[in-house]
Amino acid sequence: MANAKMEPKVVHATCVVERSFTKPAEAVFAALSEPAKIQQWMSGGHSELIDFQCEFEEGGQQVLKYRMLPGTPIAGAVITNAGRYQQIVPLERIVTVSTMKMGEHLFSASQVTFELLPSQQGTGLIITHQGAFFEGSDGPERREEGWNTLADNLAALLQEP
Repeated sequence: MANAKMEPKVVHATCVVERSFTKPAEAVFAALSEPAKIQQWMSGGHSELIDFQCEFEEGGQQVLKYRMLPGTPIAGAVITNAGRYQQIVPLERIVTVSTMKMGEHLFSASQVTFELLPSQQGTGLIITHQGAFFEGSDGPERREEGWNTLADNLAALLQEP
């Protein structure tokens, strides 16, 4: 058995999504921290919002529950993303941890870091998603697609091209 190849059941992956905004860090941080704005960019797209809760403070929770719309790979599925804010450094960084479920099936656990980088042109944003994907998950590729869509939604909220 010493030479037997181990097959992991959990897939670990990191994706990094970057965007540049002409808006100052205050505007970008507001879009990442104000519950009404978070709801706008996180719930847009291919799903119907069922529930949204947000306590933007260290240790505070965030819950986003939605139903996937027709035309998506998992139309009708109810997805729940439940997380907590681990670190908040105003105008610099937000770190969250969360789990995702489809119905009652837990399919991933993640840490997401939002880093704001002010510049003379505006603000750079680096979103780093570190995930553990369990059996039946959407996998790293779909999650990266999802984060790119969310970053595009955020840009639209900030009225960026």
